[in-house]
Amino acid sequence: MSLIENAYTGILEPALIEEIEAVATLKTFQSGEIIVDIGQYIRAMPLLLTGAIKIMREDEKEGELLLYYLAKGETCTMSIACCVGNKKSEIRAQAEMETTVAMIPNQYLNEWLGKYSSWRNFILNSYSSRMNEMLGAIDNLAFSKMEDRIMNYLKEKVKLTEDRILTVTHQDIAMDLNTSRVVVSRILKKLENEDKIVLLRNEIRVLV
Repeated sequence: MSLIENAYTGILEPALIEEIEAVATLKTFQSGEIIVDIGQYIRAMPLLLTGAIKIMREDEKEGELLLYYLAKGETCTMSIACCVGNKKSEIRAQAEMETTVAMIPNQYLNEWLGKYSSWRNFILNSYSSRMNEMLGAIDNLAFSKMEDRIMNYLKEKVKLTEDRILTVTHQDIAMDLNTSRVVVSRILKKLENEDKIVLLRNEIRVLV
């Protein structure tokens, strides 16, 4: 079974998967590599096959805010909008770990909407899921204490990596949550004292 079949069987119909395999370009990115950058024109839509991608937005002071993560079998709806509208990207997509994507040339996006019901459903469901995640990110930013935001961040990374030991620095967390490293370090120490995490060298073991 190919990577595309493995990721999208049950989501997309077999005939469409065959077309994707015929036209897609597979690209692999290492952890930390930029897949799509702010201000970049997007000429192909990424379908995530393995790994995970974090989607970030930049503020006026060039600080970054984590919006949501993408996992296998998902796509970034913001990149779809840029592809269809020939607009520059307003987000940054970065590989969270070694990640492989299938890049679909723009000309097929609209063609498949009329041709395959599974593609229409996939695009609509993707928009719905990403919208809910963005609303969650806004609620988290507006209404949650920083301690809760950090704990939610760690739990989400555990879910993505399927590993309770996370390779992440205090500075990494501060950048993703658009706060200071000092604040992050203080809260992480508090969480450790509450037996929710264990702090290691450039790693965090999540216990809850």
